[in-house]
Amino acid sequence: MNTKLTIPGASGFALPGFDTGSFVAATLAEDLGTIGDITSAAVIPADARFTGVMDSRDPIVVAGLELAESFFRTLDPEVHVERLVGDGQTVPAGTELMRLEGAGRAMLTAERSALNTVQHLSGIATMTRGYVDAIAGTGAILLDTRKTIPGLRALEKYATRMGGAQNHRMGLWDAAMIKDNHVAVAGGVAEAVRRAKQAGITHIIVEVDRVDQIEAALAAGATHLLLDNMAPATLRGAVTLVGGRVPTEASGGVNLGTIRAIAETGVTYVSVGRLTQSAPAADIGLDFKTA
Repeated sequence: MNTKLTIPGASGFALPGFDTGSFVAATLAEDLGTIGDITSAAVIPADARFTGVMDSRDPIVVAGLELAESFFRTLDPEVHVERLVGDGQTVPAGTELMRLEGAGRAMLTAERSALNTVQHLSGIATMTRGYVDAIAGTGAILLDTRKTIPGLRALEKYATRMGGAQNHRMGLWDAAMIKDNHVAVAGGVAEAVRRAKQAGITHIIVEVDRVDQIEAALAAGATHLLLDNMAPATLRGAVTLVGGRVPTEASGGVNLGTIRAIAETGVTYVSVGRLTQSAPAADIGLDFKTA
């Protein structure tokens, strides 16, 4: 009952820094174990065909359909797939997302891995769109964070982009973010920033949680200020003090009930960790259809 995995070709889902083939193979291998899909092997005839429709039971923003297709195509390279909507598209409940026709055993074996992936990513994209809509017209830009499930960062940040957010740092490598613990160990904001500049880093984010820290951070050479856990009135004063010298980012205590007031303070960005930490999976299913 062992199932041999083949890796999708270069035409499959592609993201910088993300190995689609390895992800799909590892995900399927986790589900198959060393034995394989004993249910499908026992119940489904080897020559049986499966025609099905993937649809959404919720209104969602779609994300991950092409990746979902990769699971089916890995187990049946000859599967016929018709994607009916595109990633980033907002669709109502009851929308058909994908039709497929292929080998019955392969389709049923790949089903859960494909659905888990598109449910998770669409859930993130859907929550993200809600936050983007909540700050529409304020001029503020929604950012995600590094609060992602280990191993899924590239996918989850792709999903936030599909929902309309911009990506913050992809990792520890693409900007310095000097937070309170860095300051404590380095011996102060000025010294921490000096060392970052000496290392040749040009994008230096400094976290401040009090207005009286702003001038020191700017004088030291911060190129971006993260205004942490400040109430809207305090944020407004901080933005006025900064006066457009560097971008400002509000972070902490942000939810759908608070984000509009935060965005209206004039900050450049609002970052929200719950986009990737707390988004519920979208309700998406795959149903067999008779001819």
